[in-house]
Amino acid sequence: MSLRSTALALGSALVATAAAGLAVISPGTASAATTACTVDYTVNDWGSGFTANVKINNVGTAALNGWSLTYSYAGNQTLSGTGWNGVWSQSGKNVTVVNPSYAATIAAGGSVTAGANFAYSGTNTAPTAFAVNGLACNGASPTSASPSPSPSPSASASPSASASPSSSASPSASASPSTSASPTGGTGTAPSLHVSGNKLVDASGATVTLHGVNRSGTEFMCVQGYGFFDGPVDTAAINAIKSWHVNAVRVPLNEDCWLGTSNVNAAYGGANYRTAIKGWVDALRGAGLTPIVEMHWSRGQYTGNSSGCSDVNATCQKPMPGANAVPFWTSVADTFKGSTQIVFDLFNEPYPDRSESSTAQGWLCWRDGGSACPGISYPVSGFQTLVNTVRATGAQNVILLGGLAYSNDLGQWLTHKPTDSTGNLAAAWHVYNFNTCSTASCWDSTLSPVAAQVPLVAGEIGENTCSHGFIDQVMSWFDAKKLSYLGWTWNTWDCGSGPSLISNYDGTPTNFGVGLRDHFLAIG
Repeated sequence: MSLRSTALALGSALVATAAAGLAVISPGTASAATTACTVDYTVNDWGSGFTANVKINNVGTAALNGWSLTYSYAGNQTLSGTGWNGVWSQSGKNVTVVNPSYAATIAAGGSVTAGANFAYSGTNTAPTAFAVNGLACNGASPTSASPSPSPSPSASASPSASASPSSSASPSASASPSTSASPTGGTGTAPSLHVSGNKLVDASGATVTLHGVNRSGTEFMCVQGYGFFDGPVDTAAINAIKSWHVNAVRVPLNEDCWLGTSNVNAAYGGANYRTAIKGWVDALRGAGLTPIVEMHWSRGQYTGNSSGCSDVNATCQKPMPGANAVPFWTSVADTFKGSTQIVFDLFNEPYPDRSESSTAQGWLCWRDGGSACPGISYPVSGFQTLVNTVRATGAQNVILLGGLAYSNDLGQWLTHKPTDSTGNLAAAWHVYNFNTCSTASCWDSTLSPVAAQVPLVAGEIGENTCSHGFIDQVMSWFDAKKLSYLGWTWNTWDCGSGPSLISNYDGTPTNFGVGLRDHFLAIG
């Protein structure tokens, strides 16, 4: 579901980057000869404050089991009480970041990124010396201990998103599926996934059923100048999601923010946005939750039938992906191709059936793009092109493809299914009580044939009644066929103006959300 409009604007930002090398001794059993790391430090600075991101890269040959990063500032930089993917604290000029429970281990060759907001005045000089677990390093094995200050950590902080924009639900919804061999809340790392027949399965061949939620914010906060996230993304926030026995979270992305186009505040676009998203995705999968990353808002000017906005920028739902979808998915697939724990959802809610002269032409546009889309003024990337784009990077990840009518129509999905060299395609479907295909008879006639041949994931389910009678029917139908589904959305908005599952990020449900929560708890 595409929503959220805001008016707040933040000041311009400068981006500074510093890199430092260090080697570390793990508190586990790894020897000094096999353990080393580097730290990348990046800053998004807007003059009176900044976001600091620290990426710890384990370049050694042994896993780092438990970590505490320490460094010092030369000026008056002061932690402003927000942070993510680590427990941040400060004593004087000394900063400490302790691993969260869901990212305590950094595998050999792996990395973890944490971030926090700071205030300052005067000069914001980047730190140049870092230590992990009290040992200063240079990327090689340490020969002597050179401890840095290590103050006691404070409680985990909330994320950097400022402002709480008002919602404006539209009939184009977006969802994120949950995955798990069992529908209970995940523990440990998320499963690696691939397609086998009409099932999602893990590395051992066991069937995985996704029961999850969408986590909106990352599609609109950045392009509207607020930050990266709408609400907290710390350990407590993840644990609250898991308390509903969720095993997957859908992560909506903004094309302009990922690519860093000129209309996006530099503090929240390009490398800074990609770092924030990667940290969030890594935190989810480290907590046993399957992340589904999807292109939600994209670039392309469309003013035809059912236009969501007249803006060329990625500020609303467009009928089809544009030309920038190719570099977007090349970059996203390159970023996440190393982990088949992550699912790709190529485009939130296509609606070329509204732009073209017929449904038949809409399906041709959906698959082929280009000249098959005469009703869309910008160059269209069809889904065959995007599947090819992802596979050209070497990514083997499962790919979800939503159909027409804002992903509510799968009637000709099988006929127009793109070819895929890996066989890892699945169908995505969205349903709300106000959609055309919102009855069991429609599901029997259009969904059942698709579900018989490929995995089917209802990426978004919801209703605008602030109740749950409709989704109760959807979940019952999907449970009978052992299919996957996710609720829209894990955000604290008024469920009377759109399907919002919670009233507090501690997991307190709305009258709508209580239906999803109680159902997940019952089947878990």
